[in-house]
Amino acid sequence: MGRLKIFSIVTSRNINRANNNLLPASNSNSTRQNLIQNHNSTANTKDDASPNPVINFLRQLMSGKKIDGGSRTEEEEKVYSWLYTLAQTERDMAFEYVRSTERGLSFTEAEKRLKENGPNVPLEYKFPSWWHFLWNAFFHPFNIILIVLSVLSYIASDSPNGCIMLILVLISVCLRFYQEYGSSKAAMKLTEFVRSPVKVQRCAGRVVQTELVVLVDQRDVVPGDIVIFEPGDLFPGDVRLLSSKDLVVSQSSLTGESWTTEKTADIREDQSTPLLDLKNICFMGTNVVSGSGTGLVVSTGSKTYMSTMFSTIGKQKQPDDFEKGIQRISFVLICVMLIVATIIILIDYFTSQNLSESILFGLSVACALTPQMFPLIVNTSLAKGALAMARDRCVVKSINTIRDMGSMDILCIDKTGTLTMNHAIMVNHLDNWGSPKEKVLRFAFLNSYFKTDQKYPLDDAILAYVYTNGYRFQASKWKKLDEIPFDFIRRKVSVILETESNIEDRSSQFNGRFMITKGALEEVIKVCSFVEHIDTGSITSFSPEDQQRVLNLGEEISNEGLRVIGVSVKRLQPHKSDGSMGSGDTVESDMVFLGLITFYDPPKDSAKQALWRLAEKGVKAKVLTGDSLSLAIKICQEVGIKTTHVTTGPDLELLSQDSFHETVKRATVLARLTPTQKLRVVQSLQTVGKHVVGFLGDGVNDSLAIDAANVGISVDSGASVSKDFADIILLEKDLNVLVAGVERGRLTFGNTMKYIKMSVIANLGGVLSLLFATMFLQSEPLTPKQLLTQNFLYSVGQIAIPWDKMEEDYVKTPQVWSEKGLPMFILWNGPVCTLCDVTALMFLWFYYKAYNQMHVAFFRSAWFIEGLLMQTLIIHLIRTEKIPFIQEVASWPVLCSTLIISAIGIAIPYTAIGDVMGFIQLPLSYFGFLVLLFIGYFTVGQVVKRTYIFVYKKWL
Repeated sequence: MGRLKIFSIVTSRNINRANNNLLPASNSNSTRQNLIQNHNSTANTKDDASPNPVINFLRQLMSGKKIDGGSRTEEEEKVYSWLYTLAQTERDMAFEYVRSTERGLSFTEAEKRLKENGPNVPLEYKFPSWWHFLWNAFFHPFNIILIVLSVLSYIASDSPNGCIMLILVLISVCLRFYQEYGSSKAAMKLTEFVRSPVKVQRCAGRVVQTELVVLVDQRDVVPGDIVIFEPGDLFPGDVRLLSSKDLVVSQSSLTGESWTTEKTADIREDQSTPLLDLKNICFMGTNVVSGSGTGLVVSTGSKTYMSTMFSTIGKQKQPDDFEKGIQRISFVLICVMLIVATIIILIDYFTSQNLSESILFGLSVACALTPQMFPLIVNTSLAKGALAMARDRCVVKSINTIRDMGSMDILCIDKTGTLTMNHAIMVNHLDNWGSPKEKVLRFAFLNSYFKTDQKYPLDDAILAYVYTNGYRFQASKWKKLDEIPFDFIRRKVSVILETESNIEDRSSQFNGRFMITKGALEEVIKVCSFVEHIDTGSITSFSPEDQQRVLNLGEEISNEGLRVIGVSVKRLQPHKSDGSMGSGDTVESDMVFLGLITFYDPPKDSAKQALWRLAEKGVKAKVLTGDSLSLAIKICQEVGIKTTHVTTGPDLELLSQDSFHETVKRATVLARLTPTQKLRVVQSLQTVGKHVVGFLGDGVNDSLAIDAANVGISVDSGASVSKDFADIILLEKDLNVLVAGVERGRLTFGNTMKYIKMSVIANLGGVLSLLFATMFLQSEPLTPKQLLTQNFLYSVGQIAIPWDKMEEDYVKTPQVWSEKGLPMFILWNGPVCTLCDVTALMFLWFYYKAYNQMHVAFFRSAWFIEGLLMQTLIIHLIRTEKIPFIQEVASWPVLCSTLIISAIGIAIPYTAIGDVMGFIQLPLSYFGFLVLLFIGYFTVGQVVKRTYIFVYKKWL
């Protein structure tokens, strides 16, 4: 059977057929042929259209289609046409369109179609291969620069330098590859397609046809299969209903709306009906709430409405400003490197007349100009943040997301399960005038206590309320006679109870036989002819005015964010037999309306605190939900989200483009949103508002917004497609984890910016000093070996930067890359480094007379130590706005790194290694000068820092 797995045979029956053909003739209907051909052209886009989201996006741009949901793509139009045709056709003709029969497909035909169409997997998400992660880790601008310099070093016979740079690249690539590949593997385990069995009718036999109802995996369902569904089942594809009985379906996975819709097979739709309102079509990803039926699968996998809807948009993430900035830095450094290295090679060649030595020295200068540790430090910082989030039970699929979280200034969140606890708590029990009455609670309790068909969360909430508040309703004195179970057509449940015969007080109002009904308020009111005034005990006619008053009361309560159900009762005459009391339609009538029970889905205890902490850090929260506006407002008020500016999806549809963007900018609560509207809101915030947006959601209806957000977040219990598109998967629904992620993102961003600014300034300043010294001395201020040793020690000392701390004020605000920030920072602070080097050069020239070949070893020894100490100490000046070592001290790993590298650099001239490298011992007076020099360096640097902060209002 190939991949087809038959788990169990539910039922079988033998049917003798004269006609053995399982499929109708292929030329039986030209209309069917045209439709099938049209649909297959859509179906076969697997071969013609790449699933690559970038390619899909480019194709949309080329075709002129909007990506905001305002118009449908060609593929969507074909799916719409296909489904509308099947909705309008006769039941029997539907079999013709999909080339199936009332008996279902044969096993052979099903296997053939499975090979042709592929597994029934939505969106065709494929886990990237290991080489994809390896390539992404390798292909970094600074990695490429280091590799090119390494090759040139080997060509120039400078193997040690080339080897060092290759080792740095290898460590950086391995670190990033290990983190992203490991995280993605963990995410893949969470996002595996849930294998759920589906009841399918198949037929077998050549002469005697045997119809079998078998369980097959959802992945193996094919177009033409007949599926049988019951409450709780998911539709494995787009389905044309063949039969139905009281069928109610939830389409919240597609619409985001929490209410249900009725479906029926006995209807032919017309073109004017909205697609999702078609009564005889059920969609992949939706589920059966109540009722049962059979359906003909007309589309599977990537050819369904759900897959077409979500796959045609693809990744629409905004370009990463940080990465674009790094590319610009790389380009600038390459240009400066080529210019400076060429000048130094020419100057050195004219003085030494040794081309190979001059080229080697030029390569050494180019290496000194390159921030060799950049990829390693960035990836170490990101991996450190990802590991910290893993300890908080988060799976980070892309480590760049850690940095993006530091820049995030708006977090869009769904309501249910994120802000709320996602379970009901009973609030009150009211009579028809809105006053709390115990009798209403008593009968509601008895109904929930004795119903056995199916317990719902509202029943548990009623029982919990009674038990925890000390009520004693003596359920043991009642006996259940019958039950009319809940269904989504009647939307109510009734139980028939009778008090035990040994009750002494025969005149009690709770003595006798009763039918107790509770359910949707409108449905309960329909079966009531009387209303009880509990205070007086009188029962009067339930007039239209009374009914409207109760409905208005229910609406007022609903507007407060509470859910309402009605309770009614009817005293029955005792019968000699305890048999069934008849159908619900006949018994549930002429009842007495008692009152209402109200419920609430409370906010999480941690939600308010987490939102307050996010607001403290400059992250504004916006609620994007498919639920009602009143309910969303109630929850937001509970957790501290402002509700002065709210709107709904239908209202947004009426706005012009400019008004839409302005409304989205101001609104904090956006309710009754469709998936496409959520996407448009996120894109508006990104493009027009220039915000870095995060989106937290867990449903299929959230997937578009998760995909488009800068930081897409889902949970492990969320829909498969939402986890596929997410950058971060939470193993617990706790917003406090995101607060920690924001802090770590800003810490990572800050430490990265420390290194970038510090290394670029130090390297550019050092190289300009080398250029100046080479022109001034007419010789190499440092040999290539000495320069590379200095650069290597300096680079090793920077490894501790990812473990540095950030000031509290820095992590309180979102941090973003500034295009003009780095160039201005270099222009202000770069001259300070060059000034320090030139001062040392002048001191050596005039005080120690180190300006001829006799003193070249002394000059190089002194210049080596000064340059190494300056590049090592600069991190303490750059890392803080405050006065280093006085107002702010670095973390102990950075301090230890500074002390160790400085000690090694000072000690080298006094060791055998220094003799080999051409160094000599230096007098103590020079170290006294260095103390004064660096005091002056930090003083001037601090003055420049405060002036820069005064002008630009920020430092890092």
